[in-house]
Amino acid sequence: NLLQFLESRLDNVVYRLGLASTRAEARQLVNHKTILVNESCINIPSYQLSPGDIVTLSEKAKSQDRIKNALDTSSAREDCDWLEMNKKDLVGTFKSIPTRDLLDSDINENLIIELYSK
Repeated sequence: NLLQFLESRLDNVVYRLGLASTRAEARQLVNHKTILVNESCINIPSYQLSPGDIVTLSEKAKSQDRIKNALDTSSAREDCDWLEMNKKDLVGTFKSIPTRDLLDSDINENLIIELYSK
């Protein structure tokens, strides 16, 4: 499923966990090697996470003001059932691949498929 694929991308998960204010900023954090997945530095924004993967920040990034600001503003964002975030330790867990009923219902997948099938 396309939406499950997109929700499993590392840059999207970094945004959803609240480590970045925007998806563009999340992509930049990944590109600048500030994100660790299972204690390995990953700098590919399209990296696909698997259930059980642990997402953390490098030690250098934990003290950055933009991370702190993003965490403060992310509390207004809707929580995702497939992610778990420990804001104290700055550790996130990708618990499972989201099912369609957990995803935003404003997206009409058929229109996307129709567009790309031409």
